[in-house]
Amino acid sequence: MLTVAQSRPTERAQFIQKTYLHLAGAVGAFIVIEFLLFYTGIAEAITGFVASSRFTWLAILGGFTLLGWLARSLAAKADSVQTQYTGLAIYVVAQALIFAPLLYIAAVFSDPSVIPTAGILTLLLFAGLTAVAFTTKKDFSFLGGILTIGGFIALGLILCSVIFGFTLGLIFSVVMVAFASIAILYDTSKVMHHYATHQHVAASLELFASVALLFWYVLQVVMSMSRR
Repeated sequence: MLTVAQSRPTERAQFIQKTYLHLAGAVGAFIVIEFLLFYTGIAEAITGFVASSRFTWLAILGGFTLLGWLARSLAAKADSVQTQYTGLAIYVVAQALIFAPLLYIAAVFSDPSVIPTAGILTLLLFAGLTAVAFTTKKDFSFLGGILTIGGFIALGLILCSVIFGFTLGLIFSVVMVAFASIAILYDTSKVMHHYATHQHVAASLELFASVALLFWYVLQVVMSMSRR
C-alpha cells in the first residue's frame, strides 16, 4: 500500500485538505449535537443518570469503548468511503453523549467563560502540535508503545477512582493533557506514514479522537483553575 508520505505532492496535499476539512466537519457536528442535547434537556437527564451511581459511569465508559472500537474498525479497515463515514458518525455521536455530563456541569456550575477558554486552548495546542508534526516531517510511531502503557495506567487509575470513590484531581488532568498532546503528535504522524490517500475519512476520525481527549482534560484543568 502506498502511504500518504510516499505519494505525489499533489495527492498528499489533497489528502491533507480532505482530512482536515472532515475533522472540522466532525467538530462542527459534535457542537451541533451538544446544542441539541442541551436544548432538549437530554444533557441534563444524562448528567442526573450518571450522578445517580458511580457504577453507572463505568457502564457508560464500557459502552463508549465498544462503540469507539467499532467506529475505528469501520473507518480504518474499510475501503468503502460510505463505511468510513458510518464509523466517523458513530464516533462523533458517542463522543457527544460522553461529553454531555461534563459540558453540562461546566455550563451550569462553573464560570461561563470555562468552555470557550478550554475550546480556544485546545485549538491552539492542536494547531501547534500539528505544525510540529508537519514541519519536522518525523515519524512519531515510536510513541505508540509509550501511549499504550500510559493509556493502561490512566485507565486503571480512572477505574479505581470510580470504584473506590476518590478524585484524581488537577495533577492527573495536567498529565493527561500532556498524554493527549503526545497522542496528537503520534496520530498526525500515523495518518501520514501509515494511511493511504483514500483513507481521509478514517484519518479525520483518528485526529478527532485525539482532539476530543485533549479537550476533555483541558476543560477539566480550566474548571479546576476557575474554582481557585
